[in-house]
Amino acid sequence: MPRVTLITGGNLGDVRGTLAAAERLVAERAGTVVARSTVRKSTAWGDFCDGEAGGLFLNQALIIETPLSPMKLLDALQKIEKELGREEGQKAANSKATRAYTSRPIDIDILFYDDLIMHTDRLTIPHPLIAEREFVLLPLVELIPDYPNPATGKTPREMLDTRACFQVSAG
Repeated sequence: MPRVTLITGGNLGDVRGTLAAAERLVAERAGTVVARSTVRKSTAWGDFCDGEAGGLFLNQALIIETPLSPMKLLDALQKIEKELGREEGQKAANSKATRAYTSRPIDIDILFYDDLIMHTDRLTIPHPLIAEREFVLLPLVELIPDYPNPATGKTPREMLDTRACFQVSAG
């Protein structure tokens, strides 16, 4: 069964409770949770367009084994996000010219899906911004420090070692 690494996070409402609910729903609908990282606090990453300057986020990585294809998994995760209070306007606006983000109660991203490399209009695996985000790298170093990114060959430990500063702490 494929092994998938997810990152969960949010900064609105009872985030710790929402992360726990997300993990429970992922386990019920998407696959077996085989590992979880520590929940960590981090400052907002990127340019926020909702006037809240992002605020503090809580993030956690999950590793699951799933019978779902990448697209079916994406559909299941987006349904979970919606059920947990994520609104359509809270989607990150990613374009090549600009990245604008909004505060949100939950975000669930697929980081790795086995050793798959894929790019569609809806989904890119591995997630293209892993190396830029300490809030992703620290949980990955905790769970899979020596796993080589199928697209770059760099491990989470190597990617983290190239980062200059850390604004993430255990929550």
